[in-house]
Amino acid sequence: MKTAIDRKLLAGQLPRRTVALILAGGRGTRLRQLTDNRAKPAVHFGGKFRIIDFALSNCINSGIRRIGIVTQYRPHSLIRHLQRGWSFLKGEHNEFIDLMPAGQQLDENLWYRGTADSVLQNMGILRSYQPDYILVLAGDHVYKMNYSQLLLDHVERKSVCTVACLEIPRAGASEFGILAVDDKRKVVEFVEKPENPPGMPGNEDVSLASMGLYVFSANYLYHLLEEDSEDPSSSHDFGRDIIPKVVREGRALAHYFSMSCVPALDVAPPYWRDVGTIDAFWSANLDLTSNLPQLNLYDEDWPIWTYQAQEPPAKFVPDPHGMDGVTANTMVSGGCIVCGSRISNTILFSRVRIQPFCNIDQAVVLPECVIGQGCRLKRVVIDRGCHIQDGTVIGENEEYDARHFYRTPKGVVLVTQEMLSDLYNQKQDSPDLSQ
Repeated sequence: MKTAIDRKLLAGQLPRRTVALILAGGRGTRLRQLTDNRAKPAVHFGGKFRIIDFALSNCINSGIRRIGIVTQYRPHSLIRHLQRGWSFLKGEHNEFIDLMPAGQQLDENLWYRGTADSVLQNMGILRSYQPDYILVLAGDHVYKMNYSQLLLDHVERKSVCTVACLEIPRAGASEFGILAVDDKRKVVEFVEKPENPPGMPGNEDVSLASMGLYVFSANYLYHLLEEDSEDPSSSHDFGRDIIPKVVREGRALAHYFSMSCVPALDVAPPYWRDVGTIDAFWSANLDLTSNLPQLNLYDEDWPIWTYQAQEPPAKFVPDPHGMDGVTANTMVSGGCIVCGSRISNTILFSRVRIQPFCNIDQAVVLPECVIGQGCRLKRVVIDRGCHIQDGTVIGENEEYDARHFYRTPKGVVLVTQEMLSDLYNQKQDSPDLSQ
């Protein structure tokens, strides 16, 4: 029987025998215009981060320093961020972040046909790293997880494929891919968005949702991918093809997120978010402005790393009449200047300028935006670089918002510079809200 010291040593060794692959090539169409010019993993989050920073930080904090990033859709913003913020790994210590764009291995005209195909096309590179284990990650989720504990579970259980899963209420599980497991955590069924989701052993009120996060023993993964590439009926996707096949073979192990979440389960509930819709993106950002947010960005034991420009501190100044503004439950990043306005439940990313007499509530304002004098904004996501003219009102009239911007069914309004340009070119005034 392994002692606690033996297990700790093994957990420390396994990351060095692992290569992580972050699948970061997706567009994320449900984020609408936020992904017109950037891949979903490159979308801004939390005041200063990009979504991909969470998977990358989990790797670094877990001791995994050999990382491949698979890119495809509009990768420039993502690549620029990685070059500026993630170039600190030491090649002389066999640490690296390798970019893996489509078309560089098999056919220069062949884009990745699916998530599994994106790994297949880079299998020659993977073999050259000589890993024992391959950790496959999504680059578009927000969470903190100790991957070394996941690897330890994979090895101790002598698994060849381990699927990380999130415990969620069974009543809301129909929106996810759900795992049915036995009392030894062996996956016996994988069903996509079932009408009647299976519960987990010992707690039928909870279902296990796939996190799109897998550990494979390297040789087993190579074999799976080669077989899948020869199957004309396959969509070459991990969730649709590879994992169901492993489950049918009876070789998939479920790893509960609560076993390796950060902080540990006995400290705080596990936090994981798919921010793939405007509503989810807005909500997850605003969660950070609460008094005790579930996602702790101030945790020095598990920091989230990123690229950050050398900006001056944020500054708050009075309006022209000498009156100070009011700010509550708001995160303000470097380079921002706020002049005599009322701001609540809001995140201001870097280099935002807010002119006097504004009233802003429940807003996510991405970098380099300018909000003119006397604007009223509520329940909005403002894309990067927007210039909002004086007196603009957004978020108070459903019909007006839906006509000029993108308004979600839950009432969150996405604003881009193109939308604003169309609005101002039409020279339409804000609606008369007194009627």
